[in-house]
Amino acid sequence: MRLQGKTAVVTGAASGFGAEIARSYAREGANVVIADINEDWGKAVAEEIEGMNSGAAVFQFADVSRKEDVEKMVKTAVDRFGRVDILVNNAGYTHWNMPVDKVPEEEFDRIFAVNVKSIYHGMNAVLPYFREQAQAGPNKGVVLNIASTAGVRPRPGLVWYNASKSAAIGATRSLAIELGADNIRVVAINPVAGETPLLAKFMGEDTPEKRAAFKATVPLGRFSQPADIANAAVFLVSDEAEFLTGVCLEVDGGRCI
Repeated sequence: MRLQGKTAVVTGAASGFGAEIARSYAREGANVVIADINEDWGKAVAEEIEGMNSGAAVFQFADVSRKEDVEKMVKTAVDRFGRVDILVNNAGYTHWNMPVDKVPEEEFDRIFAVNVKSIYHGMNAVLPYFREQAQAGPNKGVVLNIASTAGVRPRPGLVWYNASKSAAIGATRSLAIELGADNIRVVAINPVAGETPLLAKFMGEDTPEKRAAFKATVPLGRFSQPADIANAAVFLVSDEAEFLTGVCLEVDGGRCI
């Protein structure tokens, strides 16, 4: 019960990494706001958590590129559970693997709105609550950004996705420096490609041959699983990690070595 009494908002929590992070936080005692644009899947995850007899959960529709939606999801956490301690910026978007000059402008805009601007909106929404809570002691406000190994070791065909994740890593480190004096921690996880709905886009197509070629670049020989990311996500927001900020942890089976 490492997160007992805490409230977390997890974006993109209707599937993939986000859903497993939300489940893991609830198992550790946290109350969780499931924020996503997929209402059916998001409500299903919230109902699943509600049946776990640990932390509580509520679904809140949120397009993380929209300021009003982000403010509403944070307000939902405070209204429903009385506080917000953890923000996980997990929602992500990518274009299909293709040459840089073939990516439509609207795809570029959507990638940066979901992967980067969402962090801007999220920070502005939680900072007033975090600053107030931080007066009571350390680790009263933690932001976890789900970036990517693509921001550390870029892959051809994903230029603008790579760039957006580099921006997320840079934002994490910059925010950590600026907000440390306020007792607010900002950390990140850099997952290697995993078994999520975005996998086919990363590879260009989902075939046995593409999977084998990608796995060959990972020393531990497999894709990441949602549980790999969730396990790291629990630790990084827990009191055990209260002296870690600005950390961008590769969970990648050794790919970035």
